[in-house]
Amino acid sequence: MAEVINMPRLSDTMEEGTVAKWLKHVGDKVEEGDILAEIETDKATMEFESFHEGTLLHIGIEEGDGAPVDSLLAIIGEEGEDISGLLNGSGGSSNSSEEEGAAEPEAESSASGSAPADIPEGVEIVTMPRLSDTMEEGTVASWLKSVGDEVEEGDILAEIETDKATMEFESFYSGTLLHIGIQEGEGAPVDSLLAIIGPEGTDVDAILKSQASGGSSKSAPKKETSKEEAPKAEATSKKQETITATQDGQRIFASPLAKKIAEEKGINLADVKGTGDNGRIVKKDVENYQPSQATPATEKLAEAAAAPVAPVSLPVGEESIEEVKNSTMRKVIAKRLGESKFSAPHYYLTIEVDMDNAKASRSQINNLPDTKVSFNDMVLKACAMALKKHPQVNTSWNGDTTVYKHHVHMGVAVAVDEGLVVPVIKFADQMSLTQLGTAVKDLAGRARNKKIKPDEMEGSTFTVSNLGMFGILEFTSIINQPNSAILSVGAIVEKPVVKNGEIVPGSTMKITLACDHRTVDGATGAQFLQTLRAYLENPVTMLA
Repeated sequence: MAEVINMPRLSDTMEEGTVAKWLKHVGDKVEEGDILAEIETDKATMEFESFHEGTLLHIGIEEGDGAPVDSLLAIIGEEGEDISGLLNGSGGSSNSSEEEGAAEPEAESSASGSAPADIPEGVEIVTMPRLSDTMEEGTVASWLKSVGDEVEEGDILAEIETDKATMEFESFYSGTLLHIGIQEGEGAPVDSLLAIIGPEGTDVDAILKSQASGGSSKSAPKKETSKEEAPKAEATSKKQETITATQDGQRIFASPLAKKIAEEKGINLADVKGTGDNGRIVKKDVENYQPSQATPATEKLAEAAAAPVAPVSLPVGEESIEEVKNSTMRKVIAKRLGESKFSAPHYYLTIEVDMDNAKASRSQINNLPDTKVSFNDMVLKACAMALKKHPQVNTSWNGDTTVYKHHVHMGVAVAVDEGLVVPVIKFADQMSLTQLGTAVKDLAGRARNKKIKPDEMEGSTFTVSNLGMFGILEFTSIINQPNSAILSVGAIVEKPVVKNGEIVPGSTMKITLACDHRTVDGATGAQFLQTLRAYLENPVTMLA
């Protein structure tokens, strides 16, 4: 019997998963324990094993797609088994019911689309396009084709004024322009009836009646060319065409977009040959223009025109952006940090620690065989010991109560490619410096390689974030809830310091404690930092 496999909950905070990679394909044999897929959670990318044997009959979530926990992930069963019932029961039913329930709206939608059932074959309904992300209405600045003209795919139909610019609108169809729905100078909402293109002799009135009954496009009254032709020509010559005088007094007609591109590229329109109607210069003419086409006469004219103006070298380039889909981890980081920052009243306390003794102690410790500790290990050990002396900092806010943690589970912020993870060192107060160093190295390495387990990133009671290795002198962090505090560790800096009334060389490090004011008062946070400073400035006390 076929088995339905749903998107698993691979961590306590996971609400959605993304299939990073399928290791089996539809039709493959699957054994119990085989790795079906790699699934990206809010914390790591993990291998997902099959608990069933059989043939992979269906994949419900494709690679790169995300879906909520318990969504249909796959179906495993016997080869050739009918799974239509399972598809209907786990997601197919909703699709089926949606299709049945949406049958009537779809029929209505088709009536308002570009090719309703009663529209003759070959006839295309052209609607007002959405030419910008914020465009809700467009105005026809100029028609470049008239009713009865032949239109080829790629021809410029009209110039349309949006909320941002006047742009050329190309036809995606070939045929005869049978009807113009929006006259020059008129505006209409996006998706309104702009034009009809089709075979010559098509009954346009029947199509317009069909459109009107469907209630989709707004068609303007048929224009009377004899009455409107003169105003149209006048409006076109005054508003819509960009005209440039050449040396011999001739007029150069260019679209607004062509003029804009020419201006940006520093191209003299007099040197460009137009391929549009009546020699009109359009966008592609300017884009395909080669400077070698310019004649000596026009070059001299351009130089003469530019002579009175001081030369300015303006950068010319192409704007580009890339939109990258946020990973599940990145979305969860944004959600959790936003919740922490806007729900917990943060305040910050900063002190500067004398690190001369710490440097000397570390050097002596690392001279021992098979021993290696870092300054970060020393900070973690000092924090763990200070938390035992100041239990108020090792708490969580729980609405009507404050939860005191009698154990110390130290979270260590680790940067990974997709964002940030916080492995947790359990019972850190009971570890030596070398044990802490080994634990941090192991957890951080597996976190970066995406081999860390979810339970190894849960249960922290306090967190340390260290950017000192990147040369950051001082910074603040957002509390990793449900912790009540997080420590930000800066770089160790060599500088002149005052000792015993004399200026001498010294090494200092700034650390900043971010506290949740609901659980940790200012005096409590300050006392914690005093204890922390005492441990770091006298490392021998941490070895007792």
